[in-house]
Amino acid sequence: MTDCIQVMTTVEEREQAEAIAEILLAEKLAACVQVVGPITSYFHWQGKNEKSTEYLCLIKSRRYLFAKIEAAIKKAHPYEVPEILAVPVVAGSDGYLDWLAHQVREED
Repeated sequence: MTDCIQVMTTVEEREQAEAIAEILLAEKLAACVQVVGPITSYFHWQGKNEKSTEYLCLIKSRRYLFAKIEAAIKKAHPYEVPEILAVPVVAGSDGYLDWLAHQVREED
């Protein structure tokens, strides 16, 4: 097990995803943000089934930065209740994980 995480969030517009990526990289909260899409999301919201075109941000970081990542995403995110999920990286190539660890800010 590593202390690395992948955080996911979705937004409606590519420009919103790119803005979140820029913020997270500028604040050294992420080593990499991949923007995937457009994708189609199906979900239940306010009593109805919904369908939306979205862009998915895959954010590579470390567990101790999650609260700061969450706060930065919420500040920049247009949704009332944004998806912000983190999953642990249980394994990865040594070189990539070492690179990731050195690209983000140190633990406070």
